[in-house]
Amino acid sequence: MTAQLISIPYHLPNGGGPALWHLGALLTIKATASQTGGRLWAKELLAERGMATPVHRHSREDEVFYVLEGEISVHVGEEVLQAREGDFVWAPRDVGHALCVESALARVLVLSTPAGFEQFFFDTGQPATELIVPPTDTPASDADSLVSALAGYGVEVLGPPPRPTTA
Repeated sequence: MTAQLISIPYHLPNGGGPALWHLGALLTIKATASQTGGRLWAKELLAERGMATPVHRHSREDEVFYVLEGEISVHVGEEVLQAREGDFVWAPRDVGHALCVESALARVLVLSTPAGFEQFFFDTGQPATELIVPPTDTPASDADSLVSALAGYGVEVLGPPPRPTTA
């Protein structure tokens, strides 16, 4: 895949972007393949303590986590990295990783390069009716459907979501 040259700048005002509820988090999509010439996509994640992704491995994308507020643990390979406000974590493709929210609330900027995987969230999430963490009565996604959808994006699920590492 060859990234196209970008000739038009892209700007998204504060608070902008489509919002989805996914795996217990509010995801606000900040940039997609169509806005970056396929080079990257970005989302802002807002979630409460205990929200976690399953351990998974991307075959196509590298992923970055930049903590805007709160604290998360990022499990990358055999390491568990504690990341607080202002911390940056790189999770390279082909290495298993997962994110878990450790603080009462965390806000994280997630970037992935190249773009394309953002479509998974549109395919499997639901439009947020409010810009809040999904209410507890929000229907959960079917795990088998998510695993199948991930496989279509070259992502393999390796294990269950981690639990918070701090008491």
